[in-house]
Amino acid sequence: MSQARDHGGGRRQTRPFRNRVAGPAASVRRAVAQLAAGAPVLPVLIVSVIVLTDLAGGAGMIWLPMLAAGPALAATTNGPRGVLCVGVLAAVLGAALGSRDGVPGRELAAVLSALGAVTLASALTSALRGRRERVLAAVRSVAETAQHALLKPVPATVGPFQVAVRYSAAAAEARIGGDLYALIPTPYGVRLIVGDVRGKGLPAVGTAALVLGVFREAAYDEPDLLAVVDRIERSLARNLGGDDFVTAVVAGYPRPGQLEVVNCGHAPPLLVRASGSVAAVEPTQPAPPLGLRALAPHTPGLQVLPFADGDQLLLYTDGVTEARDHGRAFYPLDEGLARYVSDDPARTLGALHDELLAHVGGRLHDDAALLLIRKPVPSEPAPEAGAPGDTATPRTTSCASVCKPLEGTVI
Repeated sequence: MSQARDHGGGRRQTRPFRNRVAGPAASVRRAVAQLAAGAPVLPVLIVSVIVLTDLAGGAGMIWLPMLAAGPALAATTNGPRGVLCVGVLAAVLGAALGSRDGVPGRELAAVLSALGAVTLASALTSALRGRRERVLAAVRSVAETAQHALLKPVPATVGPFQVAVRYSAAAAEARIGGDLYALIPTPYGVRLIVGDVRGKGLPAVGTAALVLGVFREAAYDEPDLLAVVDRIERSLARNLGGDDFVTAVVAGYPRPGQLEVVNCGHAPPLLVRASGSVAAVEPTQPAPPLGLRALAPHTPGLQVLPFADGDQLLLYTDGVTEARDHGRAFYPLDEGLARYVSDDPARTLGALHDELLAHVGGRLHDDAALLLIRKPVPSEPAPEAGAPGDTATPRTTSCASVCKPLEGTVI
């Protein structure tokens, strides 16, 4: 369109003429499309086939009862008005066919009465279906609002980091689950958490909301990252049952070039160096999940890692690493990350998520969350925004040689 405006006046003079011609035609096409979308095309087609069959064979009463299939099918695809229209059409055609074939009046009246009863029952069914669909749409809207309040959208840039997030709930109808994540700038640097609540569904959602609420408050108040974890632990100890717990990784970037990590029984994050090497950040001091500290003799330790320009950190939940294919093989996340790592976190996670869904056959059976942060190199140009489904350019790094545990300093 912009090229047409930049060209000479001849191109611009023809545009109003095209608009005058195309405008009414486009309106007619839209109206026809809307009518076709609401019209009971398939039920009318079935009624037409039955009528043509009767006309061709002259079978009389044999085919007339089949006309009830029209309004019955319309109940599954159309509203009550569409069902009644199909029922009236079937009744009129049935009466005409009955008179043509010489069907006795009593038998024809019985068939038409049955057809009317089916039509009324189908119209009622259609009305109930429409009401339930509206209720379901309202419930989904509330679930989406709750998810946005619980798992707030993360911008593409937070502090000095490029950020991307991918989340899939096992309860796809609810669009919300027990995995949690948050990434916020604080007076003590950017801080983030990725966790997994024991269980799924609404009980897990309540626990996730509790953890995220405490984290967002403590991350702003506490200068020490371990104090943030302690606040979450104390809150869970007061509110969780004896069998409930939350695995989590809490990380912070207090000063340039330094990353702090506290792992509470969670899967180890994957650290990607600027060179492309991938390493698991295994905790040097294992700690129990949040909510179970009273049962363990030791407390979490603070792990300090170098985090230079071009480095990336991937945090995830076990719904990713425990996803199985038809042969019951787990998804190799470290290998996938080594294949698809790029300078654009959104593109990297898009490729990983697509490969994960292909690995499991299209649907995950557990909540899954992926959060990737990258410290951009100051001298590199700003990356283009990658679509979530884009495929990243594979790196040549072999994961077999780089996926080794990474040790850090424990404070």
